[in-house]
Amino acid sequence: MLVVAVAPFMLDSYTLSILVRAIFFAMLALTVDILWGYTGVLTFGQSAFFGAGAYAAGLVFTHLGFSPEMAALALGEALLSAGLIALLVGWLSFYHGATPLYASVISLVLPIVMTQLLFSGGTFTGSSSGLTGYVSFDLSLEAWFWWAGFALIAITALAWRFVHSDAGRLLVATRDNEMRCSYLGINTSTLKIGLLVATALVAAVAGFGYASFSGVVAPELAGFVFGTEIIIWVALGGRGTLIGPVFGALLIECASAYLGGSLPYVWKLLLGAAFVGVIVLLPQGLLPALLARWLPKHWATSAKPAVTLVEAAARPTSGAQATEAVALRGVGKHYGSLRVLKDIDLVAAPGELVSLIGPNGAGKTTLMRCMSDGAERSSGTVHIAGNDIGRAPPYVAVRYGLGRKFQTANVFATLTVAESLRIARTRLDPPSLWRRAEQLALPAYALAVLQVTQLDKKLDTEARNLSHGEQQALELAMVLAMEPRVLLLDEPTAGLTLAERTLIGQVFLDLTHRFGLCLLLVEHDIEFVREISTRLVVLHEGHIAMQGSVQEVVESELVRTIYSGAAATPHGASA
Repeated sequence: MLVVAVAPFMLDSYTLSILVRAIFFAMLALTVDILWGYTGVLTFGQSAFFGAGAYAAGLVFTHLGFSPEMAALALGEALLSAGLIALLVGWLSFYHGATPLYASVISLVLPIVMTQLLFSGGTFTGSSSGLTGYVSFDLSLEAWFWWAGFALIAITALAWRFVHSDAGRLLVATRDNEMRCSYLGINTSTLKIGLLVATALVAAVAGFGYASFSGVVAPELAGFVFGTEIIIWVALGGRGTLIGPVFGALLIECASAYLGGSLPYVWKLLLGAAFVGVIVLLPQGLLPALLARWLPKHWATSAKPAVTLVEAAARPTSGAQATEAVALRGVGKHYGSLRVLKDIDLVAAPGELVSLIGPNGAGKTTLMRCMSDGAERSSGTVHIAGNDIGRAPPYVAVRYGLGRKFQTANVFATLTVAESLRIARTRLDPPSLWRRAEQLALPAYALAVLQVTQLDKKLDTEARNLSHGEQQALELAMVLAMEPRVLLLDEPTAGLTLAERTLIGQVFLDLTHRFGLCLLLVEHDIEFVREISTRLVVLHEGHIAMQGSVQEVVESELVRTIYSGAAATPHGASA
């Protein structure tokens, strides 16, 4: 702030003019960093929103004249047009099933389409020449610098506050593991569309300010080349840092103004070479590399507030509880002519622990996918607590009370244990947009898993630094943190010691007996299954070969034949 306040008294007019333009570009770079650096959405289309804001000012001031009322109209037009375009682009880019590559392609097309529209506007938009000479705000160069500089500081501070809040961790979670977010009940498509609209509004304000200051707008401001340059600024400065892209935009724009005239071609070559060099040698950008070298380590470790675990208050259940926790009727899955599951009928009640066993390739994991994601099922119906999931995505099934633990630990690599658990509570305890809570409320059974596996002592440890068994336990705790009524467990004890398996087994028994949850378990440890299961379901070649009590199934001749083809017992076989 002090630098912004005193800079006009120390710099010449030419430098101040360059800096004002660079400040508006830095605001735009900030939006790209939030989308790319924090959320993992590589976008080339933010220039289109900047151009929409710039042309809103240029068109109104050129054709309707300038006045405070016209300025307010132009700003409203900038926000409305950018918001609507972002809403449409977001829906096309992030609807359920769209891939990150598809979103990037849409962002490539957007500035090209926007530029062509401006070219075809004739005298109204100025075509390729743009609009110049319109009357704008009557402010001195120093006043423009102060307004723009303090606006950049305010926007950067708000963005910093947001990305480091509990809600801001959702962006990183989406970047790290979008599928896990969906299985925690988070609609990532809506999240990314909302974020795109918010960043588009900021970009439009930056474009409005640029056009009002410079008195010139041109199609290049909304073009693909400009959008690519912003990506370069963010990459060089350090994506995922906020401050890095801001300084990257300021420095590169100033250097371009001074060197572009004397070295027009060489400067572009130098900038391109620097970009390639940073990507290869410093993939996180210049700022993280400098901070890693000069920032004291204790600053980084003390940046995150300590988190205290508390037991969450019991939530009242509304309405009558369904007598069938899970009901599958005629469920099938096929890939062309290959039928993986055939007419599966399975019902489980609250308080039951049903174990699915069978040889490898029997379809156990496929069945779990069909129960948790409506799009995976080829035929039949799945009801969770009386609700038909239809063809709905996983986050809808989660809202009906379903939780799923995957066969391989499915966690957020760069988030800490505490942050991961808070993400899992998003649906039940909406996170703050501006701060991080010091307490984390979890149900008793989730706390028990943390205590059993000693994860309650590693709340500040990033998930990627945990052992395989600890990651398995963390995923289980995350699923339990959602307070599900139906729990799908795919090999939950993999990587755990014998003592840990025994304690986790007791937790499962408590979940069914004390809390009335329904557990469907796929597990390779037959002895573990025998000790905790209410009944067993045997899958073989995509259909249910047998189901019944533990004793009936284990001693069945059919099961012996399925596993070994001989009279040997299946006690040591793989389930």
